[in-house]
Amino acid sequence: MYRVQLKNFEGPLDLLLFFIKRDELDIYDIPISYITNQFLEYIGLMEELDLDVASEFILMASMLMSIKAKMMLPQEESDDKLDEHDPRYELVQQLLEYKRYKEMAAKMEDIEEEAQKKRFRGYHQADQVEKQASGEALQDVTMFDLMTAFKKVLTDIKRQEAVHHVEKIEHSIEDQTEYVLERLQQEGRTSFYDFCMELETRAKIVVTFLAVLEMLKERQINLYVDDDDPTSFYLDLKPVDEIIGTN
Repeated sequence: MYRVQLKNFEGPLDLLLFFIKRDELDIYDIPISYITNQFLEYIGLMEELDLDVASEFILMASMLMSIKAKMMLPQEESDDKLDEHDPRYELVQQLLEYKRYKEMAAKMEDIEEEAQKKRFRGYHQADQVEKQASGEALQDVTMFDLMTAFKKVLTDIKRQEAVHHVEKIEHSIEDQTEYVLERLQQEGRTSFYDFCMELETRAKIVVTFLAVLEMLKERQINLYVDDDDPTSFYLDLKPVDEIIGTN
């Protein structure tokens, strides 16, 4: 199995905010049982990919299970307003504070991007690609969104594979990185789902997914999401002006 460590991989609070946004949950009335099951399921997926599950994820899982246990105990009648006696109170306060931090970080990134457009340094010549990338990648696409799409691909592959075959993985992350870049240079923006379904085997899909994570970390590609289906993603090369701006 190939091990990939992502320096900017989102933490446990990012994952909880992802669930809240995706499922349109009330941050002041979090369904602890549901969100705990979702959290543990994603930790299992991260372990399946052999991603380095940080201790903070394990700590958050413990905290969620503790809150879940407390929520099962008889509660005093209240006016449904979250207060410090609610087992979820501390978690909600952390989420609200972290949410404000992320919003401020996004504003700082906008300021940095505007500054880069005015003054930049590095290699000024445009890269030569067979097909130029176009459009703007969605800034709110997270690694957890991509993992959701990956989970959907694996589910559909399992339905197609009736028999399990033990096989040696003959493809490396480097090989699949080169393959993905060549496809994007030739065809432009490509559906992540269609891309994976063409790979035929589960092992090759996993290696390719890890290659995509590496390319995202190295800022070689952008992600695009289908508004009608949040689990449907597209991969594309970064536009030339973005490549120049990061130098």
